[in-house]
Amino acid sequence: MTDAPFASRPAAEGPAPRLVLATHNKGKLRELRELLRGQVPGLDVDTQVVDAGAVDAPDVAETGVTFAENSLLKARAVAEATGLVAIADDSGLAVDVLGGAPGIFSARWSGRHGDDAANLQLLLAQLADVPDEYRGAAFVCAAALAVPGSSPDGGREVVEYGQLEGTLLRVPRGEGGFGYDPVLQPSGLDRSCAELSSEEKNAISHRGHAFRALLPAIVEALSGK
Repeated sequence: MTDAPFASRPAAEGPAPRLVLATHNKGKLRELRELLRGQVPGLDVDTQVVDAGAVDAPDVAETGVTFAENSLLKARAVAEATGLVAIADDSGLAVDVLGGAPGIFSARWSGRHGDDAANLQLLLAQLADVPDEYRGAAFVCAAALAVPGSSPDGGREVVEYGQLEGTLLRVPRGEGGFGYDPVLQPSGLDRSCAELSSEEKNAISHRGHAFRALLPAIVEALSGK
């Protein structure tokens, strides 16, 4: 006999999960919960919005060649594995003088996935001789939603996009955020993303823009429409 899907199992305590973010990144989960807080009727974001680890969702290989392809791969696989509505994002830093790189390779630019310090060090070394006026870059995000039973042409998968433009600093600044936040200074500001409060960052971030655009689809999916 096979185990029942996670969604049908009784919760050990508190409400059962309703929405899973296909990541193990606690920073992303924290940002998503804040973005969704008070936005979806009846949704307790602190207990019902969970990450992949909380529901034993599988790791999904990012074999796509675009942010959108990778985000859909993750959302689709986690929705099918858990029986829950799933969302995923693929995001990264696009540097003008590098032709859009690191791009989809941002999290493993140094060769080790998720090594933020090594990624930052390598990127800054590569750009050491680039004049300030040519250090334009942007955070780019594609956020995807998938409902269990979705198919690419079934109308139950949605992808939205967000972008945050700015300039790359020469040294990291700030203790907040994660990834490349300490080296991107958003256009019009005098602080890095890592020096912004979570509220300030969510208001302008690429991920914030993408997930806010995705919000109507999330509400519809969780309402069972």
